[in-house]
Amino acid sequence: MPSTKLRVVTWNINSVRLRLPLLERVTTLLQPHIFCLQETKVEDSLFPHQPLRELGFPYQCIRGEKSYNGVAILSQYPIASSSRIPFCNNNDARHLSAQITLPNSTLFLHNLYVPAGGYKPDTEKNSKFAHKLNFVEEMSRHFQNEEQQPAILLGDLNIAPLPDDVWSHETMQNVVSHTPQEIERLNNAQKAQAWHDVLRQQNPPPQKVYTWWSYRHPQWKEKNYGRRLDHIWASNALAKKLCSTTILQEARGWQSPSDHVPVMAEFLLP
Repeated sequence: MPSTKLRVVTWNINSVRLRLPLLERVTTLLQPHIFCLQETKVEDSLFPHQPLRELGFPYQCIRGEKSYNGVAILSQYPIASSSRIPFCNNNDARHLSAQITLPNSTLFLHNLYVPAGGYKPDTEKNSKFAHKLNFVEEMSRHFQNEEQQPAILLGDLNIAPLPDDVWSHETMQNVVSHTPQEIERLNNAQKAQAWHDVLRQQNPPPQKVYTWWSYRHPQWKEKNYGRRLDHIWASNALAKKLCSTTILQEARGWQSPSDHVPVMAEFLLP
């Protein structure tokens, strides 16, 4: 059974069935109690429940679709309930919330896969960018985060908000994921419910922090053209109990990797 620490991992796995061996490897290295996935890319009927139970996650809630999107929450603790929000009135599988029963409290967990937004930062010429801005704008309204309850919002938010979250702030200012329009909306969503960005709580600027390296750069490690697209936000009650954060950068160099790497936050149990 889990210890007095709570370890929560988020990872855009880019196909859960394809990368089951890597998921097992991450689980062995990080020993998470709760594992949240994005881009599972599988219909619910084909989700690999049994292999993940055998990895130590008997409690699972999923939301998937064929070949695209998809989110999942895997837990060693019981999941009391789960829910989904149809952001932008779409039924795509980009959000999943769960109430997880901890030994002495309930954890409210929100797992998100924010749209990437295409390549042109122009809402008139690029409907994907408009969708992304509307999605992030809605995040400001959907999540209730009472200051004293243990709550986490995490996932692939597809935005690198700080200058030190990208390899070159000057070069990236008009590149989707680091534009002023996206950053403003993400900051508003964070402030609306007083979320704490725990990766930056542990690794304050000007330290460079990345969680994603493009497949387009075979020399990803040497060039280090990264971005911090994956986030873990905690409520005030939980942020005060933060012990450590881990970015498993080595996973980007494994065979057939995701372009994102697993990110973990460790807390003292409430």
